[in-house]
Amino acid sequence: MVSMNHDTTASPRYLVIGANGKTGRRVSARLTAAGHAVRAVSRSTAPAFDWYDAATWSAALAGMDRVYITFQPDIAVPAAAGIIEAFGRAAAAHGVERLVLLSGRGEPEAEACERVLFASGVDTAVVRCSFFAQNFSEDFLAGPVHDGVIALPAGDVREPVLDAEDIAEVAVKALTEDGRTGHVFELTGPRLMTFGDMAADLGAATGREIVYLQVTPEEYAAGAVEAGMSADDAEMLAGLFTNIFDGRNASLTDGVADVLGRPARDFADFAAAAAAAGAWPTASAETTTSNETTAA
Repeated sequence: MVSMNHDTTASPRYLVIGANGKTGRRVSARLTAAGHAVRAVSRSTAPAFDWYDAATWSAALAGMDRVYITFQPDIAVPAAAGIIEAFGRAAAAHGVERLVLLSGRGEPEAEACERVLFASGVDTAVVRCSFFAQNFSEDFLAGPVHDGVIALPAGDVREPVLDAEDIAEVAVKALTEDGRTGHVFELTGPRLMTFGDMAADLGAATGREIVYLQVTPEEYAAGAVEAGMSADDAEMLAGLFTNIFDGRNASLTDGVADVLGRPARDFADFAAAAAAAGAWPTASAETTTSNETTAA
């Protein structure tokens, strides 16, 4: 076992796991902008960090005081709790003083990960989140938004869709401020929305027709594979959606306001900002970009 004695008078050093993730890169940017020492890691960084290779953990943890944890591919996968438990032991052995876990709302597997970290002996806070707005702009739903058809096995379920900017801001407070550990911060957006509602807001923001198409889990998985997703990821997402899109998360919390002192960001505001930033380029913009690249 490795034991590290840190200088408690020095400024904390922060490890962010998931350097390129939707929340990880936002947490890292906020910490860096505030002048904190940050090591952001993923499988492609130096040092590299791989959840499925414990031999990579020590170099990432060395000298770190506080850790922001995002698990890949998803915290709801069956193996996550055992891996997270082992990581908690490694963090304790390296003298880490605080852990902040990104967790999923309404997911029993995620709650199992929360419990093992709270029992790790390291002060822990949990940021438990509903469905991310940025799934539509930075992840598996960006292509469907661009194409104008969002096909999901979600029925008419209403979700309190949540902006990753709010998640990152809450996570940074949990990492940096006193009195935040020992708590579960359950975060939602400010209103319940069907995926049809979300499609309408995305259409208004982009000026294009975007529709929501209800499909079965099998149809979703087949379509995702056809669009280029791996079969394993498609099946994992289809199974996850079958479980969580059953209405269990159709309620709101004041989690964002309680921590940040302001309301959570509305989905329509997210959609407008993402469209303005070019998240879903128009056909003409794509043609221009392609021509410019060719000319260069």
